[in-house]
Parts: sequence; C-alpha cells; structure tokens
Amino acid sequence: MGSVSFFAFLPGFILLYTFFLFSWNSWNHFSCQINETLIKETADVMVSTGLAKLGYQYVNIDDCWAEHDRDSQGYLVANGRTFPSGIKALADYVHSKGLKLGIYSDAGYRTCSSKMPSSLGYEKKNAETFAAWGIDYLKYDNCNNGDLKPIER
Repeated sequence: MGSVSFFAFLPGFILLYTFFLFSWNSWNHFSCQINETLIKETADVMVSTGLAKLGYQYVNIDDCWAEHDRDSQGYLVANGRTFPSGIKALADYVHSKGLKLGIYSDAGYRTCSSKMPSSLGYEKKNAETFAAWGIDYLKYDNCNNGDLKPIER
C-alpha cells in the first residue's frame, strides 16, 4: 500500500490531502518471475477474497515484463514468452474485474534489473504506449541513468 499526498491552496488555507493507494505489486515476492497467468490470478484473487471491496484496486506489474530490447520502431514490447497476449489484453482483463493495472518503468537507460529497456530518451513514446495499453498507474524508478541529473535529461 502506498500513499499520495498533495496540497490544495485556498485563500487563507493550506490543506494537505492524503489518500492511500491500496495495491498489490509483483516485485517483493516474485521479482522477475512474473507472467500473464500470475497477474490474472492475482486480479481474480483480489476480487474473490473481497480485497477489491475493501479498496484494493491496483494490480501492479513490476520490472522484467518487457523484451530485452525495443522493437524496430523503438517501442517497448511485452515479453512474448511470459506475456503472450500482450499488456493491452492483460489491462483489459484486469479492468473487466473492476480493477486497475499498473506497470513499471525507470528514468534510466535500463531498468533496475537491467533486463529491459527503460525510458531515458523514450519518455514520450513510453507514455503514449502505456496510455494506448490502458495502464492506470506507473511505478517509476531511477536506476542506470548514467549519472545524469534530472535537469540534464
């Protein structure tokens, strides 16, 4: 579970809003041992056990979901062995359960596992891809960035 806080400024008031994101993330238990079936089964269990009714709404795929390299057009591609239906179909499945799908990327050249390409130099392309797939949440790390400061990127 994570939380998000933001400030709202009204004349004479500063309000702090905090809300919690009840979610499941694949990394801590499964690391890179993830696949489409695992994500679907997790969504099913979140609904069947009542977790969704308690506020759990995000099923988040962490690192290692993509092929080792981008396609010839420079797009990220789901690993065909572990996610054979692709991420769009998986997002549609998770959405059909009334849940939201999150995905992982990184601000560097490669993700923290170094097993897949990341976003540095491809930020717009990745954002468009994630939107086209119906991704609802992005977990964003900052590994393998060549020691570039964010302002230099």
